[in-house]
Amino acid sequence: MIDVAVCTFRRASIEETLQSIASQQLPGDCRIRVIVADNDTAPTARATVEAAAARLSLNCLYVHAPAQNISIARNACLDHATAPFVAFIDDDEVATPLWLGALLAKLDETGADVILGPAIAQYWVDVPAWVRSADLHSTRPVIRQGGAIVTGYTCNVLMRLAAFEGRRFDPALGRTGGEDDVFFSSAVRDGVRIAYAPEAVVYDPVPQERANLRWLARRSFRNGQTYARTMIEGGGNRVLLFGATLAKVAACLGITIIMLPAAARWRRALIRGTLHAGACARYLGWREITLY
Repeated sequence: MIDVAVCTFRRASIEETLQSIASQQLPGDCRIRVIVADNDTAPTARATVEAAAARLSLNCLYVHAPAQNISIARNACLDHATAPFVAFIDDDEVATPLWLGALLAKLDETGADVILGPAIAQYWVDVPAWVRSADLHSTRPVIRQGGAIVTGYTCNVLMRLAAFEGRRFDPALGRTGGEDDVFFSSAVRDGVRIAYAPEAVVYDPVPQERANLRWLARRSFRNGQTYARTMIEGGGNRVLLFGATLAKVAACLGITIIMLPAAARWRRALIRGTLHAGACARYLGWREITLY
C-alpha cells in the first residue's frame, strides 16, 4: 500500500495530476490511496477533488489544511498517512504511468529510506531559447562524489513512513520555501539514506511568469539561504563557510562575464552565483526571503 500525497492551492491542474496517479501501472499486489491536502483558507478544492476521485475510481482522502503555508499541508498528509510508504507529487505535475513502480523498485533494490525521481520541466512552444537550453526549472538531486545524496525535495519522492516517525516540515519555512530541503537534510544527518530513480519521471509545466531571469534568481538566492541554514545546523563554522562561499560568488561572476556570448551558459553561471550569494547572506544572518 502506498499513500500518494498531493498538496494543493487553487490549481485546476489538480485534476490532471489525479488522472496521472489513477493511470499508474503497479504490481498486482500494490494498492494506492491519494491524500489531497487543500492549503486554501476555505475548502475550495473539495468539490473538484471528490468529483475527480469518483470519476477515476480513486481511493482518495480530502483534507482541509489551511492556510497558505505549504508545511502545514505537507504535515497534514503525513498525519493522515497510514501506509508503509508515502509518495509526494505537486498539484501541477503529471506522472508518467511507470512513476510509482520505478520509485518502488528502486526502494526495494537499494534498501534506501527515500527515493527521488526527476521532475522534468515542460515549456510552452515560444519560450525564449535560453530558457529551454539552460533548463533551470527541472529538478534532480545533487549527487555528491561517491554517490551520496544529502537532501531531497517533495515534487517527486517516495519515503518509508517509519523512517520519518515524529519528523515534520517546519511551518516557519512554509511561505519562504526550502522546508523540504531542511526536512530531508536533517533526516540524512540522523541516518536516513536517499537514492535516485532516474526512470521515475514526472513532468512539471512551467508557468510563463516563472520563465525569466528575475524569478530564477530569487529562487536560487533563497535556495542558497536554505543550504546555508542546513550547513550551520550541521555544525559548520559560519566564518569559514562564508569565506569559501564568497570565493564561489566571485568565480561565478567571472564565468558569467566570460560566457556572455553564450546566452544559456552565462545565465546558468549567474544563477549559480545567486545561490552562493544567498548562502553568504544567510551566513551573515539574513532571514530567508518569502517566495510564496
